[in-house]
Amino acid sequence: MNRFILILLIAGMALGSLTVRAQNARLRAANKQFDNLSYVSAVRAYEEFLRADKKKEPAETREALTKLGYSYRKLQDTRNAERVYSELVKQYTDLDSEIYLYYAQSLAQNGKYRESQKMYSQYGEKQGQDLRGRRYTVSYMDISRFYQDSSSYRLYSLPINSRQADFSPMYYKGGIVFVSARDESGVVKRVFNWNQTPFLDMYFHPDTNQLRVPGSELKRGPSTAIVGGGTDAKGQTAEEAADASQPLTKAEIFSRTLNTKYHEGPMTFTRDQNTIVFTRNNTSKGKAGKSSDGVKKLKLYSSVNKGGKWVEIKEVPFNSNEYSVGHPAFAPDDSKMYFVSDMPGGFGGTDLYVVEYTNGQWGTPVNLGKEINTEGNEMFPFADENGNLYFSSDGHEGLGGLDVFYAELKDGVAYKGVQNAGAPINSEKDDFGFITDKYRTSGFFSSNRKKGVSDDDIYSFRRTCKQLNILVYDAKTGTPIESADVRIMRNGANQDLRITNVDGRAEICVEANTEYEFRAVKEGFALNSVRFSTLTQSAKPVLSVSIYLERTENTLVRGVVKTEVNQKPATGVKVTLRNEKDKSEQTVTTGPDGGYEFNMKPGAPYTLTAQKDRYATKKTQYSKVKKKSKVVTDSLGLYGVGDVYQLKNIYYDLNKFFIRADAAKELDHVLAILKEYPQMQIELRSHTDSRAPDTYNVRLSENRARAALDYLVQRGIEPKRLVARGYGESEIINGCVDGVNCSEDEHQQNRRTEFKILAVQ
Repeated sequence: MNRFILILLIAGMALGSLTVRAQNARLRAANKQFDNLSYVSAVRAYEEFLRADKKKEPAETREALTKLGYSYRKLQDTRNAERVYSELVKQYTDLDSEIYLYYAQSLAQNGKYRESQKMYSQYGEKQGQDLRGRRYTVSYMDISRFYQDSSSYRLYSLPINSRQADFSPMYYKGGIVFVSARDESGVVKRVFNWNQTPFLDMYFHPDTNQLRVPGSELKRGPSTAIVGGGTDAKGQTAEEAADASQPLTKAEIFSRTLNTKYHEGPMTFTRDQNTIVFTRNNTSKGKAGKSSDGVKKLKLYSSVNKGGKWVEIKEVPFNSNEYSVGHPAFAPDDSKMYFVSDMPGGFGGTDLYVVEYTNGQWGTPVNLGKEINTEGNEMFPFADENGNLYFSSDGHEGLGGLDVFYAELKDGVAYKGVQNAGAPINSEKDDFGFITDKYRTSGFFSSNRKKGVSDDDIYSFRRTCKQLNILVYDAKTGTPIESADVRIMRNGANQDLRITNVDGRAEICVEANTEYEFRAVKEGFALNSVRFSTLTQSAKPVLSVSIYLERTENTLVRGVVKTEVNQKPATGVKVTLRNEKDKSEQTVTTGPDGGYEFNMKPGAPYTLTAQKDRYATKKTQYSKVKKKSKVVTDSLGLYGVGDVYQLKNIYYDLNKFFIRADAAKELDHVLAILKEYPQMQIELRSHTDSRAPDTYNVRLSENRARAALDYLVQRGIEPKRLVARGYGESEIINGCVDGVNCSEDEHQQNRRTEFKILAVQ
């Protein structure tokens, strides 16, 4: 299929060891088509040779079967690939190990997991260094884990799909841009020798709301709903429903400037939608470029949108004529871009790489490592709004072909490993080009699950709720407790906070493969919790757990951790309550709301500590609590490296730099912070208004910053903890630049001092 042009050079394996110098004319003709990567023509020629030539040599038959199987594999014709590889395995015992791998893969893509497991086992025996043999042998002992969350999804085959391949959607201005082999230009279009299909272009549908609403009218027809793992109202399977006839919704050519006579797509966009990076064949000034062995590689190109037109098309600096780079995906903050390449030094066929992107400049690509990349092919990356990574792979354990996988990243590392997205997102065929929101509640992906051969289509998905009722009761009376807080903890970290209704019930939607803890909190009761796991699946549509609370005289400590710079809740903060009498500790990690809750026994002093990397540790002391039930609410503020705080009351008289009395009070606040955090280092940043020459203003602001520094030093702060810098009029905050008429009050707003945190401990 066209999307597999990225792995043009991964022909390798035993084909390189076939040294038969064929004398047969039919075999010579077939080999010529094979060497030219014209796999459709090669299949016809090899089948004709095997059928017609009765006097062929055994070595010629083996060569033809090996290359025929490989050609079917490249065309994604898994049924015929299985047939040919089966014949090879039956006839020969000295086959190269890759034959068993390809046979195992084609069996899995045809849903024959037990047979595939046996072939993976044989592959593992012959090729011990490739972990796929061992991993898949174990994985296919029980494939039920791939279906744990399947009942929670509904899929919809989209009416933008054409009779040609349509795949790899990407969000763009309320719609999606996608890749298609359709041709709506009305002129004769060149075809790709590999599979005799048209070259790829980028197309656009302007409204995702039309595409994702089940049963809505989409210009010319409704979506086709597919329920994961079952049948629809007419008794159709998912494949049958997806194959139902539906009118084609019109899609626009995305850009006549970017689309050429060669392949374009997949693509990605920066957050402001004004820069695109897209995949294209190696071309220069309209002419195709080739590698030293005569293959047109893939390259990445960027373009910017000016006045509604895509202009300034240029290559990224890490392209090469000798290997392919493609399938780009920007991180949500545009700080980096993921992409795919078969460049030397990787772990397998194609690997995922990441490259820094700063102010339009590219860094050096870095391989994402063996936690992400395998001996197989990793491709089609996508970073969600949380910065976590989705991609497709045929190297990680899956249902067959390419499966969609998910990796939660921390500092660029998949610290929880790689997770299979499961059915029905994944199938035994190829599933790829996945995009979604940050909670994976809806999105789009592409798959060739209907027929499997040159049949990529785009699907939307929507995840429905697997409901869990959390019931909170009084342990003594058994009555429901209304208005109790239920803290949801997922995999050890705080998440949402829910409140029970008059029936003592709170409801959530649970996710598969997740360990939960639910903590119920109510004044006058001891905090209590219950654990719940979805590592095993229940067929019940609604589940429930119960929490019983005992009345107590303990004190409840609760609060919210916020960042001082903007007073927003801080997530990922480790909050610890330590009993200084018996040295026991309670610890939680804050979630999106920054909240925490603890029980505090009376009669002991306590210390509450909040810690997070690159933030100053915050400690609060509590003296002995009396034996009386109460709630202590204590919000904690964190100071982080890089935070800039404006000292709003530090102003200076015109052309002066001494500290005014009103400014001294604000500096005393900074003094208190520095004394509370003795390892904190700050930069004092002073600014002027725009009046007077630039050089004078820079010198004046430096003097002002120095005056603030001296004030703090005189009051006991070590000079090495302070840096003074003047910025002059370079950072005017209210538009009062040279030539603008402003009042004295407006000018004074620019005569200000800030402090920036440089280091904490």
